Amino acid sequence: MSVKISEAARLAGVSVRTLRYYDKIGLLSPQEVTSAGYRLYGRAELERLQEILFFRELDFPLEEIKAILSDPGYDRQAALRCHRDLLEEQRRRLDKLIALVENILKGERTMAFDAFDRKDFEEKRQAYAQEAKARWGNTDAWAESQEKTGAYGKEDWDRVNREGEAILDRFAALGDLPPESPQAQELVRAWQEHITRNYYHCTKEILSGLGQMYLADDRFRENLDSHGPGTAERLAKAIEVYCG
Repeated sequence: MSVKISEAARLAGVSVRTLRYYDKIGLLSPQEVTSAGYRLYGRAELERLQEILFFRELDFPLEEIKAILSDPGYDRQAALRCHRDLLEEQRRRLDKLIALVENILKGERTMAFDAFDRKDFEEKRQAYAQEAKARWGNTDAWAESQEKTGAYGKEDWDRVNREGEAILDRFAALGDLPPESPQAQELVRAWQEHITRNYYHCTKEILSGLGQMYLADDRFRENLDSHGPGTAERLAKAIEVYCG
């Protein structure tokens, strides 16, 4: 069994651009590339794609997914059991939200807010993330990020998020200014410093990879474009100039 890249993308609900990027960074390569240039994906590649998407569902960065899946000791069955447990916890939370909406539609005037609580899910997700990275994919960047963010409280995260959102809003406001413009390049520098200051040392090599991911990964693109249409592409092109 093998399918072309377009069919693999359709099955997984991702873009062809995403699969090409996964191949470029060594996360998921096709089974073979034909003499005509067609990328073919077999069962093993599609199973690996499923695992990648499970980890992405839990907000693992691609660099960490690659390290985890490449570890010789990676235990697929153990990972899948943890995925299942986390998804069941997420389902329980969604069931509570659905029940709350149904009660309100029936006319109940309830002031219950416990259904919005993400604490149990987040605690389990973080515990699993730490276990997975410790067992299979501890990277220098992740270790540094854990050290920095481990002591963050709510006020710290609010500050970090505000800073990041402000930079992205400014990117969205650039409009048609070219990526090599001083304004765009200054914002790239600010973005690099934001990552280094709050997460891990962001070299130009790492930043370049992030810029490519902002376009290739649909969820990154959607999040960035929520600041304004074209923000992801604007940021990625400015990073390419900055790191070139």
